[in-house]
Amino acid sequence: MLSKIISCATFGIDGYLVDVEVDLSTGLPGFTTVGLPDNAVKESKDRVFAAIKNAGFRFPARKITVNLAPADIKKEGSSFDLPIAVGILSASQTVRGAHLKQYAILGELSLDGTLRPVKGAISVSLAAKDNKLDGMILPRSNAPEAAIVQGIDVYGFDNLIEVVAFLNGEANIQPVVIDRAKIFDDASQYTVDFAEVKGQHHAKRALEIAAAGSHNLLMIGPPGTGKTMLARRLVTVLPKMTLEESLETTKIHSIAGILSNSDSLLGTRPFRSPHHTISDAGIIGGGHVPRPGEVSLAHNGVLFLDELAEFHKNVLEVLRQPLEDGSVTIGRAKVTLTYPARFMLAAAMNPCPCGYFTDPFHECRCTPQQIQRYHNRISGPLLDRIDIHIEVPSLKYDELKSTQLGESSKEIRARVNKARQRQLDRFENRKNIYCNAHMGAKDVRKLCLIDEQSQTLLKTAIQKFGLSARAYNKVLKVARTIADLGDHENIKVQHIAEAIQYRSLDKNIWYRL
Repeated sequence: MLSKIISCATFGIDGYLVDVEVDLSTGLPGFTTVGLPDNAVKESKDRVFAAIKNAGFRFPARKITVNLAPADIKKEGSSFDLPIAVGILSASQTVRGAHLKQYAILGELSLDGTLRPVKGAISVSLAAKDNKLDGMILPRSNAPEAAIVQGIDVYGFDNLIEVVAFLNGEANIQPVVIDRAKIFDDASQYTVDFAEVKGQHHAKRALEIAAAGSHNLLMIGPPGTGKTMLARRLVTVLPKMTLEESLETTKIHSIAGILSNSDSLLGTRPFRSPHHTISDAGIIGGGHVPRPGEVSLAHNGVLFLDELAEFHKNVLEVLRQPLEDGSVTIGRAKVTLTYPARFMLAAAMNPCPCGYFTDPFHECRCTPQQIQRYHNRISGPLLDRIDIHIEVPSLKYDELKSTQLGESSKEIRARVNKARQRQLDRFENRKNIYCNAHMGAKDVRKLCLIDEQSQTLLKTAIQKFGLSARAYNKVLKVARTIADLGDHENIKVQHIAEAIQYRSLDKNIWYRL
């Protein structure tokens, strides 16, 4: 007997349909899986055998052949356990449902027949909807995530017995219904606020500019000055995520397997802060079948690199492509995948190895050569890709003891939203450009025109500080954002002057301060 079950798998962050064909034939009992299965798929035969038997069904003593089509794409993971089990029960006439082809089925089986959650539920739900299937059958813990996709019925189950009863028409199970708008609204609340940050008005201003134009940012200062605290609150002043951004970000986190069962939809912008010992594969993504790395997990959010100079040089250098392209391509011998990676880079570092250079309250023990070597760990090309460099000084006692709250994230976000709207209107007919940081050289020439007084100031800064061509464009982009925040149509000299301040930590300027 032959049966055919529809299942789903993921390739990158997108889902695609897989036909699970099960054939029972005469001959010595055996179990063969074909269609480029990985080890987890090959091992499913043992889980399926035990699950069927322990659920009270008869396992056929036949030669069983399972084909996963299309056969030229490698299948991985444990999500094929349930469709294989249903296929075997269908071929042996235990499952008699005439509407099997209406559902996409996936899930991992325990040995007792209970269902375990799988990765990528929202991606496969989108694939099932695009292929006009009626519904999905999957583990109950995955059902809320899959039900985020509207236009397809999602049925969640706890074990194999419930699935068989539903397919045989013996159980009346209703599809999972969720209030997507309420879930999105509840998930959009942040637990931190800029009002909690004392002092550091110059740094707050720089973070507001960075958020308004999606500019990359580097904070440099002694330990304990609030660099990490500021960075963690950067996401709270970014524009609220749209539903499309939320779905795309949720897909990435679901594929990576880090989406909590209680979080069916990500409503806040991701904030990723990897440790400085991370490898280049961890930051960019990798593996036998490449998985998303930190740059992709930070998509539509902020990637924060604390102690920037402590990261391995090769880790920092692989950031250059996603910073420029907004995506990362990972190639392996048999597969090449591209993951989205449009994020804001926020970094922090000490001014020297001991951390107290420029700190008026502590004595620095580092020699000039040690300080120079420390800064040389960050390459010029990477530093040029960071738009804003600011110093974060130590707080005075009067600032620390103050009980007065600063501006809230809500107030700052209102100004950021207004500036972002000006940029959206400006780039209305441009593809993949949503804010000033994404402008290319041609856009800078067209949209960042400056008067003669501003040109003179910028020329003096370049000659004095030796800014690179990329840094020159960064100054103009930042000045454009400052003008947008001030609701000015044209860039003025004061905007150029403020933008130049945010390049004062270039390595070729640092030692002249």
